[in-house]
Amino acid sequence: MHSNSFSFPRFLNESRALLRLSLPIIITQLATNAMGFVDTSMAGQASARDLAAIAVGTSLWLPASLLLRGILMMLTPVIAHHRGADNQTGISVDFGQALWIALLSAMVLIAYLTQSENILTFMNVDPDVVPIGVGYLHALAMGVPGIALFYTINSFLEGMGDTRAPMVMSLLGLLINIPVNYLLIYGKLGLPELGAVGCGWATGIVYWLMSLMMIFYINTRHRYKIFMRPKRMLPDFRRMSELFRLGLPIGINVFVTGSIFAVIALLIGKLGASNIASAQIALNFSSMTYMIPMSLSFGITIRVGHALGQTKMAEARLRSITGILLAGIIAMISSSALLLFPEQIISLYTRDPEIAQMAAALLVFTAIYQFSDAIQAAANGALRGYKDTRTPMLLACVAYWGIALPLGYTTAMTDLVVPALGVRGFWVGIVTGLTLSAGFMLIRLIWKMRTVESQSSIT
Repeated sequence: MHSNSFSFPRFLNESRALLRLSLPIIITQLATNAMGFVDTSMAGQASARDLAAIAVGTSLWLPASLLLRGILMMLTPVIAHHRGADNQTGISVDFGQALWIALLSAMVLIAYLTQSENILTFMNVDPDVVPIGVGYLHALAMGVPGIALFYTINSFLEGMGDTRAPMVMSLLGLLINIPVNYLLIYGKLGLPELGAVGCGWATGIVYWLMSLMMIFYINTRHRYKIFMRPKRMLPDFRRMSELFRLGLPIGINVFVTGSIFAVIALLIGKLGASNIASAQIALNFSSMTYMIPMSLSFGITIRVGHALGQTKMAEARLRSITGILLAGIIAMISSSALLLFPEQIISLYTRDPEIAQMAAALLVFTAIYQFSDAIQAAANGALRGYKDTRTPMLLACVAYWGIALPLGYTTAMTDLVVPALGVRGFWVGIVTGLTLSAGFMLIRLIWKMRTVESQSSIT
């Protein structure tokens, strides 16, 4: 017990191990997100309609992809537990069931995307944009099984502690995506000029290639070949149901966290072009800084899950505390950068003095919530390691949709509490919601650690 007590040397050792594990995950997230940036920038060069089509298409695809990614993330702590317990059969069985869940989820998403024309028409999207947006989403639908397969294998490898392979595949995917986009958007080498629709085909093709590379990788490594037992991977609907019930709250949690910023961005659309531009600067830069604590949370999930699989409860507690402290330290660095270098950050986006002044005010709020955002992400990662997903999902819904959004809208758009603050009011809501979420997650994690340790001491 003493060897697992918290101390500064133990903190440094665990921090190094966590960073070694998490750095490839950070690079993976940056690479996959960069593909969306490439799509947007290259489509924008084709025409304004193509850029608008990507925007409306993404508004339908992004929430669905977040939900899919979150559901399949459940495999990471499950595999980490099995690996810690040296349960090879459990690894094979649950990997197989996750693949079936991915396939069924992909079929549901394909059906959803095929209804995109009805959805966009119902939303009163510009009729000139609808056909291109629909074409983009229909093309993307062909790649959904490949995307789901990549997410599943990625979660499997992360659970096995192998985060470098997904990183390499993601970087290769990014490099492939650029020329494929170029060929299909602009119609080079005799190919038809597809515009934004070409982005959909390119994304699907690249994810299929990434998935095939992942399959080749696990089938050529003895470490993983032993788990590829077809008889163990046949569908088991009882186990599939258990895993889905574990994954769905994670998916909803990820969806809620990601979609709140998308909704706020839509609401800000009523406040004029300058407000939209300044908000986009703060939101975009914040989303990039969030990738670090989010990726770190995946590493925390793996480290905590592995310790629990070995029934090392004190080690799991140590890894949880270390992950949260490390996330807090990283948040202080990003917060300091926002406060010390706002002009340099804003200059990356605009030279307009009015927009720059408004964005500078929002970056102060953004700096304030860096700490709470990092803490809630890290605590959430530890809770996933404990396979605690349902209650954190409910807490996130309360913090973001029950408090942050109503408070943000009230202070931004009405005079009910204070004279309408405009776009800054939404940031008041974000700061409040993230701070409450961090508090909720910490309290839940403390309770969960004590409960698990108490049950372990009894048995």
